[in-house]
Parts: sequence; C-alpha cells; structure tokens
Amino acid sequence: MEYPQEKIRPQGFGNGSKREQVEQMFDRIAPTYDRLNHTMTMGIDRRWRKKAINALKPFFPKRILDVATGTGDFALLACRELKPDQLIGVDISEGMMKVGRAKAKKAGLDQIIQFQREDCTQLSFEADQFDAVTVAFGIRNFEHLDQGLSEMCRVLRPGGHLVILELSTPRRFPMKQLYKVNSRLFIPTLGRLISHNKSAYTYLPQSIQAFPQGEVMVEVIRKAGFSEVNFKRLAFDVCTLYVATK
Repeated sequence: MEYPQEKIRPQGFGNGSKREQVEQMFDRIAPTYDRLNHTMTMGIDRRWRKKAINALKPFFPKRILDVATGTGDFALLACRELKPDQLIGVDISEGMMKVGRAKAKKAGLDQIIQFQREDCTQLSFEADQFDAVTVAFGIRNFEHLDQGLSEMCRVLRPGGHLVILELSTPRRFPMKQLYKVNSRLFIPTLGRLISHNKSAYTYLPQSIQAFPQGEVMVEVIRKAGFSEVNFKRLAFDVCTLYVATK
C-alpha cells in the first residue's frame, strides 16, 4: 500500500528516488542538524527520547537495532540507560552517521555502538537477531513504509519489542493553530538561518502532516506482523510514541 508521506519529497536534492533525495538532504544538513533539532523543540526532544527508552527498560534488551539512527542521539541515550551488550545504528546518510561516530567516540561508547549504512527496506541482518528495534523521528522518511516495518519485524526476535517515536500534528485548539503557524513560518525560517537550507525544513512539516498517525499507524504496524500495538500522544499531540511486540 502507498501512503501519502511516501509521495512527499525534499525539493532541490536531485531527481532520483525519495530515498536518494532524503539521503542527499541529510548529508547536507548533518553538521547543523543537532543544533537545529534541539532549538526547534526547545530541548523537549530529549524528554521524548527518554520516555521511549523507558518503555524498553522492563525488557532488558541486550542487542538493539536503531533504525534511521541519524547523528546517534537516541542510540547514545539508549546505550547509557539500557546498558545493552551491542547497539547497531543504521542509516542511509553517511554524513549523519559521521557525526554520530564522533559523538560515540567522545562518550567512550564506540566499543558498544556500531554505525553502518543500511537501506531500511532491505536490511542485511539475519532474521530474529535483535531484542529491540527502535526508530526515533525517522520513520516518516521511509520511501516504502510497509517494507521498512516488515524488515524490522523480520530481524526482531519473537517476543522482542519495537519502539517508534515520531512527530505528529496536534488535533485540538490552540495547539493545532499554533502548529500551523510554526510549521509554515518558524521552522523554514529557522532552518534557513541555521542550516542555510530552507527546503529541508519545508519538507519536515509536510512529511509530518502526511504521515499516518494514532490509530491509523497502529493498524499499519499490526499489518507488518506486530501484536500488542499501543500508542501514546506526548506534548499536546506534537509527538507520538508507539510500542509493539513481535
């Protein structure tokens, strides 16, 4: 099935597939990504990551796969909080992972965290390999959502857990109205000032708005082979946490 967000593409990054355009976009904005991300959310994104990681604490995962790992913020926090034996962060953007590798080395976690380039729709790992699979703020960039979720289900061991953290659009007044103003004016302007790339941060709110949310996303996850799928809206619906079991 094709989902609306799969048609949303960043402008000005070539004429290839969405995956190729997203890769080019993140390679280009990688040096300023962390600064801009924390500025836009006023640092609240750190709390959201902590909530997602807390959802995994009762299960003590020892081998974790972090998909769309980007600059490794989620991977680093998961490593500190969950104390896994191994954490592999995968992404299509070498530019983003270059930043992540430097951060892991600085934190003294480079012996536990490994970064490698992977296409989320064709993961190179064998089936039933991981105790937990996580995706933080990256799943809306998937070119083929069903394939990506099916691959994550395949490499997760039976009884293992999937945790997804993704931005979402508020549904109620006044956050709904404030979000519209923020996404049309503040985010693209801030993106231009800090990253010197307005188009990447025009794509951001468009991809969020088009992405399946709430109950709809629960059904998408369940269709990929997961059970016990639950979700929780955070920060007045600005972010959503999904937890599922294989």
